[in-house]
Amino acid sequence: MITISLCMIVKNEEAVLARCLDTIHDLVDEINIVDTGSTDQTVEIAKRYTDRVFFFEWNGKFADARNESFKYATKDYILYLDADDVILEEDREKFRKLKETLDPSVDSVSMYYNAGTDEYGNVTLRYRRNRLVKRSRGFRWAGDCHQYLNVYGNIINSDISITHKKIKHSVGRNLEIYRNKIARGDTFTARDYFYYGNELRENQYYQEAIESYMKNISMKEGWVEDKIFACINMADCYRFLNDTENELQSLLLSFRFGKPKPEALSRIGYHFYRKKEYHTAIYWYKIATMHEPDQQQWSFDYPAYYTWYPHLHLCLCYYNIGDYQKAYEHNELARQYRPQDHHILHNKNLLEKKLGIQ
Repeated sequence: MITISLCMIVKNEEAVLARCLDTIHDLVDEINIVDTGSTDQTVEIAKRYTDRVFFFEWNGKFADARNESFKYATKDYILYLDADDVILEEDREKFRKLKETLDPSVDSVSMYYNAGTDEYGNVTLRYRRNRLVKRSRGFRWAGDCHQYLNVYGNIINSDISITHKKIKHSVGRNLEIYRNKIARGDTFTARDYFYYGNELRENQYYQEAIESYMKNISMKEGWVEDKIFACINMADCYRFLNDTENELQSLLLSFRFGKPKPEALSRIGYHFYRKKEYHTAIYWYKIATMHEPDQQQWSFDYPAYYTWYPHLHLCLCYYNIGDYQKAYEHNELARQYRPQDHHILHNKNLLEKKLGIQ
């Protein structure tokens, strides 16, 4: 059976660190925690679980800190987690089985990252990450923020999920890192422009975000999935700026780079829904509901856009054209995902009265 080193970087994580370590400490053979300048009880909490607590002076680069944490690993494989991650019980069992059966010739195991969940337990954002890597391969991290692990070789995709349970958001932190890169005169890659655009959008600098996304899209290099979501995210910026025509054009532009994503299809449906062009909106929402998730997908996946969200809007569209039966059917499909959603329950009561359902 393989052995595993857990490697983490932390700073002021007293609220969540124990929660994380409680879900993983018994599944790994070594815990290495690198503190980058905590002023709370983080270090004391870490020492309850391991005597391998190290210190690294923060230099503004997450990749450097993660590479520092990897330096202390001594076991066959390295697992990395953030302090606000957890491994749920179902995934703990899968992880235990993986550890017992993993072929040592494997260089990396990817796992799902459930980066967000709603109040009903539905995953709102999921993507894959190389999560368990062979130490002897010496894989390194790159990127000042939104860093990535340069992995190659024999990679397998598992069905294990790491679940992110954030209780706070570092507003502006990553945006500042990117702006420092600009101030230094650093060269931006296509990936940098995509993630810088995301940070600008999240901080409501919509016009600057659009410019950054356009730079990503215009570059020949770069991951095509990033270009697709650059188009979709750019459309959101235009919507926030009340520029509905460029919003639609940005969504359609995403089709240039690959198969239409439900994230784009549902947004196009919403574009026509707002214009009260309900039959056209129905067309786009229906296509969105036909999406079959790809279990091997590495790019962002927002399940709401092919599950409850288009069904809820199909309900509204059908209601507005007077087809109450279809409205009811789609509302029921949405209710499967959000059983206590007050909007959906309101629709249910209203439509049951319209249809005479007791």
